[in-house]
Amino acid sequence: MPAPDFNSVAAFYDPLARFVFGRTLLRAQQAVLLAGLPPAAARVLFIGGGTGRVLPEVLRRCPGAQVLYVEASAEMLRRARRHLRRELPEAAARVTFVHGTEADLPPSPPCDALLAFFLFDLFPAPELAALLKRLHPHTHPGTRWLLADFAPPRRRWQRGLHALMYRFFGLASGVAARQLPDVATALHRLGLQRRWQQLWVDGLVEAAVWSEQPLDH
Repeated sequence: MPAPDFNSVAAFYDPLARFVFGRTLLRAQQAVLLAGLPPAAARVLFIGGGTGRVLPEVLRRCPGAQVLYVEASAEMLRRARRHLRRELPEAAARVTFVHGTEADLPPSPPCDALLAFFLFDLFPAPELAALLKRLHPHTHPGTRWLLADFAPPRRRWQRGLHALMYRFFGLASGVAARQLPDVATALHRLGLQRRWQQLWVDGLVEAAVWSEQPLDH
């Protein structure tokens, strides 16, 4: 199944997110970086990074890390490059930008941290399982999976908002999912455990750190 195409929404994706959610989505990403990103990480895989709003924060927190930044949208990737040049040009040499998906990952040593923000919710359960299966060989048992995403809806208004978002991005970007997949079960099947979690907006938005090993390992 082809990856969703966010080129058509890249110009207004961040403003739209701020209009609907304020700074909540950005705060979720910042919170999980603070909670789970090891400053000593040597290799970071950022999959589906979008416009790169938090990429400079990743580089500041991990001053010795090499970051592999993978994004399927050419326009999103262009914006991420521009944002990094503007915000932290001295760290640009530590980032390898890849236009593509997890299927285009080059051979490399396993990463110490894997970042996926508002990505896994885009895929129906079978496609999500396949995506995770392709990502897993790029990690090791101590890798921390840092996730920020939407959580299963608890209220009627949350279910309505989910349905509206899936309909919009289905039409605008070819998102195939029509409801939130069971991300937790898919991660458990890889042997990962949730080690840290924080929720916002009555449980609508979740940030979590997953790993095979405890975080103090």
